[in-house]
Amino acid sequence: KITGLPKVNPDGQGGLLDVNIDPDFAKTRMIYWDYAEPGASGNVLAVARGKLSADETHIENTTVIYRAEPAFSGTLQYGSRILFDKDGNLFVSTGERSDKKIRVQAQQLNSALGKVIHITKEGKPVPGGPFANTPNARPTIFAYEFRNTEGMAWNPTTNEIWEVEFGPKGGDEVNIVRAGKNYGWPVITYGIEYSGEKVGDGIQQKEGMEQPIYYWDPVISPSGMAFYNSDSIAEWKGNLFIACLSGSHVTRLVIKDNKIVGEEWLLQDLGQRFRAVTQASNGALYVVSEQGRLYKVSKKS
Repeated sequence: KITGLPKVNPDGQGGLLDVNIDPDFAKTRMIYWDYAEPGASGNVLAVARGKLSADETHIENTTVIYRAEPAFSGTLQYGSRILFDKDGNLFVSTGERSDKKIRVQAQQLNSALGKVIHITKEGKPVPGGPFANTPNARPTIFAYEFRNTEGMAWNPTTNEIWEVEFGPKGGDEVNIVRAGKNYGWPVITYGIEYSGEKVGDGIQQKEGMEQPIYYWDPVISPSGMAFYNSDSIAEWKGNLFIACLSGSHVTRLVIKDNKIVGEEWLLQDLGQRFRAVTQASNGALYVVSEQGRLYKVSKKS
């Protein structure tokens, strides 16, 4: 158990959400994480950092560096994933908080909800962002109109960010995240409301909004994701692996020219809700389930 973390709201889809270590962790011992932070005006996705103590029992000098405002009283759809770029800055995905009255802010550049943001280790906007000179826009925004991104990873082949997000009833999506692009939620979607009603005008395409490179209907409830970049299992190199919750499997996606050309379901006989997946340096995949199990997937010796 590690102590020193700030107060977290564990209700609904809250709690501690993602964690990543500083690229210079061996020297700095700095850790970055995001979580549902309670407050007087509601809950907010907060990004914090701190130093892991030498005995690895607590976090020292915890500091919140960013809050995805505005706060909201709901407890759903915070996102979120944290990636570092080559310069040590952070990309963070934020959820749009689910409720109809708040989710429209995914479209608004003066709100941090439903976005991928780009910040320094101090939580400031990375200079030269796509909306740095846009009036009334938050300069931290890198891309916008996402629903609830729980998976985000660098594609080692193209050096671009890919994300996977929850659709409503139907319409889970894979997208390539590019600067300044609009990904459509809740204006366009391949899903419908949980009630069975259409979302908005019930359209799937609109000029100026990006199409997903892949989507699922029915949904798989995608969470963490990782690209496989090892020669250990040669036929998997360049493939994208996604941990699925309601789908109770790990999806392997085969990619060619930024298109999905094949899909395989793994571990579907285990009855687990898979939350996270990562590749180890030895070429094995490690997968964590919500039920608290850790699985290793490797080549037979």
